Amino acid sequence: MDELRPGGRPGAPAAAPDSASLREIPRTDQLLADPRMAAAQRRLGRDLVKAAIARAQERARNAEITPGQVAEAAVAELPAGAASLTPVINATGILVHTNLGRAPLSEAARDALAVAAGACDVEFDLAAGARSRQRGAGVIGALLRAVPGAAAAGVVNNNAAALVLAATALAAGREIIISRGELIEIGDRFRLPDLLTSTGARLREVGTTNRTSIDDYQQAITGDTGFILKVHPSNYRVEGFTSEATIRELAPLGVPVVHDIGSGLLAPHPLLPGEPDAATSLADGANLVTASGDKLLGGPQAGLLLGDESLVRRLLRHPLARALRVDKLTLAALEATVSGPLPPVARSLAADPRLLSERAERMSATLAAHHVPVSVAATEAAVGGGGAPGVTLPSAAVALPPSLAAPLRDGEAVRRGAAPAVVGRLEKGRLLLDLRSVDPADDDRLAAAVLTASAAGQPG
Repeated sequence: MDELRPGGRPGAPAAAPDSASLREIPRTDQLLADPRMAAAQRRLGRDLVKAAIARAQERARNAEITPGQVAEAAVAELPAGAASLTPVINATGILVHTNLGRAPLSEAARDALAVAAGACDVEFDLAAGARSRQRGAGVIGALLRAVPGAAAAGVVNNNAAALVLAATALAAGREIIISRGELIEIGDRFRLPDLLTSTGARLREVGTTNRTSIDDYQQAITGDTGFILKVHPSNYRVEGFTSEATIRELAPLGVPVVHDIGSGLLAPHPLLPGEPDAATSLADGANLVTASGDKLLGGPQAGLLLGDESLVRRLLRHPLARALRVDKLTLAALEATVSGPLPPVARSLAADPRLLSERAERMSATLAAHHVPVSVAATEAAVGGGGAPGVTLPSAAVALPPSLAAPLRDGEAVRRGAAPAVVGRLEKGRLLLDLRSVDPADDDRLAAAVLTASAAGQPG
């Protein structure tokens, strides 16, 4: 039922406040002096606090609240943080969800971010008291230890940047030989051919969509060849009458071979036999491997360069490398990811389906005890992030009424910062919260968020 407004009928527009009521609305300076607002200014800054106050005052001018309620309303209008990003529990079953920031960082990486957030020795040699010789030496060392077959390593701001740098430094004004079956398009209409030709390189397409042989590459090589580019089609599969030349076949052709492995596996993974990795590619003869840092590697957004020392050095000394370099936060988080404990993506990938079912049963029992309609469902999760297309991972989910999807994503508690947003997936008339993509440490937070959303939907 609609509440009765003073002097009106249910649902009627509010009467405009008189001038006396308007004069009773607290002034901005009075509200800023409220101890709660003073504390909020230290946390959020003056501008965001004043904006919250202005919204509350406007509600009073519109007679939505009384002048005496403005202070409380202003407190309720305060954002959870100075940045607009909202913490999300990824319960979609997609381990590397691009729309949710791809790989969640490990605790070690988050600790490293906190260290790097202040003044740190990113370009300073504390022992010598002078500028250091190599920026990011720690992460370079970590990558070389993780991939011993790489003679050198470098880091730029994403995998597209790694390819742009390679194309600019090695093939500007020259040709890049690439199979027609590897002229990929990824998210948001981003097309690899457009990226490569923007550097001034020319593409020499060989083979067909489904079949490209070593002879196709060999016949295309001229004195104008900058390099051969081998691209892993990480977000789709071509099946049936297909063939492709391998890195091992391409390596002896006498021109540099650049392998874009995409998703960032540094070594083979038993669950992903079809996913290329840096160690194997270099062992097979690739001169340069490029990869993403925020997919299967499980770290921050970054582009990795691994390979021949002369080639990597040439790329990193190119003037464009300065525009593509990463900041201290990325260097710190990436080093901690590579050298530290397993990141969440790796743990989720290796999760035991039996333990996932046990977690789902425990959460279901907790929710059922509070009269939430709930059941446990066997599901299939996926890697996501353009990695391991077609690979499914057995999982378990908590199944809820679909009406809970919206309040879990964007309910009042989420907007106030009192609960994390929860994103699941709708399937067969149910909201599934797939636990393979949820850190076990977040199970209690997830259950609490469901209870909050469910209570908000109950009649008062």
